[in-house]
Amino acid sequence: MNIAIVGVGLIGGSAAIQLKETQQYDKIIGVDKSEANRKKALQLNLVDEFMDIDEAIEQCKIIILTVPVDAIMQLTPYILDRVTDQVVIDMGSTKINILQEITDHPKRGRYVAAHPMTGTEYSGPEAAIPNLFKGKNMVYVEAFKSDEDAFDLADAITDQLEMKSLFMNAEEHDMHTAYVSHISHLTSFALALTVLEKEKSQGRIFELAGSGFESTVRLAKSSPDMWVPIFKQNRENVIEVLEEHIKQLQKLYNKIKEEDYEGLHKLIKKSNKIKRIIK
Repeated sequence: MNIAIVGVGLIGGSAAIQLKETQQYDKIIGVDKSEANRKKALQLNLVDEFMDIDEAIEQCKIIILTVPVDAIMQLTPYILDRVTDQVVIDMGSTKINILQEITDHPKRGRYVAAHPMTGTEYSGPEAAIPNLFKGKNMVYVEAFKSDEDAFDLADAITDQLEMKSLFMNAEEHDMHTAYVSHISHLTSFALALTVLEKEKSQGRIFELAGSGFESTVRLAKSSPDMWVPIFKQNRENVIEVLEEHIKQLQKLYNKIKEEDYEGLHKLIKKSNKIKRIIK
């Protein structure tokens, strides 16, 4: 059985590393528009060879989509038009718009919507690492709409990646990811822009940067090619979470401006309750 990975970057490349180790597949085929990515992926031995998308559809039983979500929106109907019994697994970070695009497609059952809740701030084939997925959650979205055999093949891959399975509907998924993933990146981008702006006039500012700053701002190194489509596809939820975030920042701003340090203490104490969720 051959498996195709469309988009051999952080997620696709890391999946390729782990799936190769299982020795369950005859060939792991890469599909990527970037010539530089193809050369690098072959140098790193992430995949066995590269094909164009049509050839990969013909020769592979499983097709995993790990490209940015706007590309998944375009590719999914195109691929479903051409499959017979192949399984298409979408590992994008947003689901509502993609699922709406294919809701009435006659091959909808061959498609599995999945989202591995993992990643780093790096991108490209060189960002691929072993065990990226180990112990993390794979969220299945509207799994009941996938054919049973298609879901079983996708779930076997989840097992091979050593992940745990969760199930959600599309609205639930996109809202929750906005709050636990998308806002983290937006906050990091904003912090980086804030500090970079100050650096123009105070060039030595980064000399004081410690581990706290580094851990908070590291996501600002993430690729805009990946994240702009995510914010676009999940626009309504992202706006909602940004509005709440701005409101909370305004509260902190007001307490400090008004020298209400008792009120500030209460707000920080309240935020400490996050320890119940994150150990």
